[in-house]
Amino acid sequence: MAFVVSSGQLTLTGASVLPSYAVLPIGASPWEYAQIWRCQPQVRTVVSFLARNIAQIGLHVFRRVSDTDRERLADHPLALLLAEPMPRMTAYRFIERLVSDLAVYDEAYWIKARVGERMQLLPVPPTLIRPRGGSWLAPEDYQAASGQRFALDEVVHFRGYSPEDLRHGASPVEALRALLLEDQESAKQRAAMWRSGARMTGVLTRPSDAPEWSTEEKRRFREMWRTFAAGGGAEGGTPILEDGMAYTPIAMSPEQAQYIEARKLTREEVAAAYHIPPPLVGILDHATYSNITEQHKILYQDTLGPWLQMIQQEIKVNLLPDLPDSQGVYVEFNIAEKMRGSFEEQAAAASTATGRPWMTVNEQRARFNLPQIDGGDSLITPLNVTDPAAAPKARGLARTKAARPDELGTFPDERDALTEALARWTRRQAGKLLAAAGAKDDGMPDLLTLWAAGRKERLAQLEALLADHGYRLAQVGAWEVLGAWNAEAEGWSADVMLAWVLAAAETHAAQHEEAGRKAVAAVAEEGGEQWREHLVAAAGAWEGVSRIRSTTAATELRSFGGHDAAGASGLKQKTWRTGGKNPRPSHRAQDGESVGLDDVFSNGLRWPGDGHGKAKETSNCNCTLDYARGD
Repeated sequence: MAFVVSSGQLTLTGASVLPSYAVLPIGASPWEYAQIWRCQPQVRTVVSFLARNIAQIGLHVFRRVSDTDRERLADHPLALLLAEPMPRMTAYRFIERLVSDLAVYDEAYWIKARVGERMQLLPVPPTLIRPRGGSWLAPEDYQAASGQRFALDEVVHFRGYSPEDLRHGASPVEALRALLLEDQESAKQRAAMWRSGARMTGVLTRPSDAPEWSTEEKRRFREMWRTFAAGGGAEGGTPILEDGMAYTPIAMSPEQAQYIEARKLTREEVAAAYHIPPPLVGILDHATYSNITEQHKILYQDTLGPWLQMIQQEIKVNLLPDLPDSQGVYVEFNIAEKMRGSFEEQAAAASTATGRPWMTVNEQRARFNLPQIDGGDSLITPLNVTDPAAAPKARGLARTKAARPDELGTFPDERDALTEALARWTRRQAGKLLAAAGAKDDGMPDLLTLWAAGRKERLAQLEALLADHGYRLAQVGAWEVLGAWNAEAEGWSADVMLAWVLAAAETHAAQHEEAGRKAVAAVAEEGGEQWREHLVAAAGAWEGVSRIRSTTAATELRSFGGHDAAGASGLKQKTWRTGGKNPRPSHRAQDGESVGLDDVFSNGLRWPGDGHGKAKETSNCNCTLDYARGD
């Protein structure tokens, strides 16, 4: 198989050789290894198992920076070469052929070819190339079937162990030859049996004292028996044996032939030759869920590990030096991806290691091809997880179990403080956007791009602001209950509310940010010469939204704090109290409604401002709760 470079492309001449060109041991049968692979299903099953499982592992290129650091090189010449070794050949097919050649022949060949400035790798079947000359240590060169010769540095030669010669490997198929030939002969015997229709093969006998048949009687019985036997006993009706005749079977039955057992034995022997556990290639006689699971875990360590190591080292020694920038570079199969366990095991380990969920709501929705939702880009912190490092500083507020902190204001004070702080922040951000948009009369800029540029910083500031005020509001709500039912605050601590307050701050920050984005998007969509005036109006509307947001958040935080304190104080019942000048009809209707502490009210809320409820039930709510022991 010679090749030439024509018009900058690799072109094959089509030259080939006879099958006997392949290197075989002295005295070996001319039955080629390739023919064995084609005809023997057990060999093909095992070889394809190896090739497919290795080919589907990613082969990555790295540079060793230090003993504790390495760098992934996705655009290194070696990475690009392995990704597409030759035109229209994928990395999967390339590695699949390499492993298949090694499994069948214990040898594999890549020819290095230069097409322009780029190297390409041509995988050559071992029947079409062989080492030539030299000594047992190394060949002089390599000769293709067409007679073309290649220098040692033009060929990457993978080979296994041979006791006589370092230039060749010794195929595992050779050790299986006798077993496979026996299996083939058994298959021929079984095929012959079924070709005969599984006829009743045996001997008919007549007693010695039976009357002698006439010629016509002999002819009649012979025709009757032939008719019956011609269809294997299935189409000829029921034979009638006369004069005490007896039938003695002499053929081997399918049970005696042990067809299934013979096929299993062959596959087991082939699997053993390639060091593959039988259950992995479909032999499940002694398989259980646990031992198959364990065998899958060791597959990439004990079974495929030596193969992966051999391929990595051959590439490093025989291919990498021909490429630029090879200092400290090496290749490695991404076996870690296969050793990480099931998705459930990985998820449980990640959650345990971090102490909180490790995917956002929108990331999980994307897995199911669902659209994003507002506030779905933040991680939720469970109520039983506290991160002291992330706790809001709350302006030096002292926390105590014995008495209400002196620096803590009343609910109206703390709510108004949040309202003014959020409104000032909103005005400041709107002013930044107006300044970035410019005052020159040169057309409307891309407002959404300007808005997106500051999103990360805005969210961080918003979360800090809301968490700071929210922690104080939650304590206000808690002490409203503690003051009436548990003045010493026994069994309660403000620290347990931190995780929930932080999560609530993230949610409200994302919602307020989205409200601003929608306002800017409306101006961008409307456009026109009056866009500046419209943008100023949108900024004012966003500030108005901030005041509604602060009232909603304040009510929710106060309610949560009271609910948390009620649970710690042993209270069992809660009663809805409608508040505000113009309460919602639904809230007015449930004024005085009582439920258990862990139950929800008729409007579906756990408490006023409950973030789990719909906006029409929570926005700008001023209702409160009363608690009772419920004895």
